Amino acid sequence: MKRRGFGLWDALSYRFALRRWKKARSSARFDELDLLRKNRFRARQLRDELDQLVEIADNRLALPRIGSNTFTRPKGTDWSWRPQIWRGSLRQRGVVSIQSKTMIGDEVTLFHDCRISELNLRQLRNQREQDLAPFGLSMDVFRFDGSFLSLAVDIPDDACAGLKKRHLIRLDTIIELEKPLEIFARLNIRHGPNTEQIVRELPLHQDDLAVEFDLAYTKLNEKRVERMWLDLIFEGPEMNQVTIRDMTFSRFPRADL
Repeated sequence: MKRRGFGLWDALSYRFALRRWKKARSSARFDELDLLRKNRFRARQLRDELDQLVEIADNRLALPRIGSNTFTRPKGTDWSWRPQIWRGSLRQRGVVSIQSKTMIGDEVTLFHDCRISELNLRQLRNQREQDLAPFGLSMDVFRFDGSFLSLAVDIPDDACAGLKKRHLIRLDTIIELEKPLEIFARLNIRHGPNTEQIVRELPLHQDDLAVEFDLAYTKLNEKRVERMWLDLIFEGPEMNQVTIRDMTFSRFPRADL
């Protein structure tokens, strides 16, 4: 679609139209009734178009900007990231009867052991005033005959560069539930032949939905860190809708004692 800008001719036309309507407004008290009736009709037509333009513009400009990586980071953060699902539009916005090991975008994979999948996933545009992420991810779970359901988020390699046991990894997320359930976050760090795992339950009763993974309590081999990913594990998800409005990660060093 051709982009329309405000060139010289547009600017002159705008000034002329604005001057004309200012003049019509100033003379409205003294104009003959036929002219006043004609100007009122035209003004109402123009107002309807302008009101619709303002409404569309307000709605679009109020939405978080696509590609935005804006979010609050802890003091001392040396790496941070928002996955693509919550940052940009996916080519395939929705999947129904989703099978296990299906990738959503390039970084998130869904795992389950249902015999018959009654799981639907869709990306949606965030429109709430408090949302910083442009997009959210909604998951509808109907009948669930499996024993586990999880979303695995592949964390970029640059999060592993220079990773030390003095680091904390923080997960911030916004989750809406149709009805209560338990959600656990498991951070996995592969170093050589071994994988460290730290599990935290998400405090869904709190407004500030965040958990921190302290690497000091692991046996991490700092010289052999290869890969990091997070599993979001849903307990008892049957007949529920889970909407993840945002998900962000940050890495920062522990404060010196």
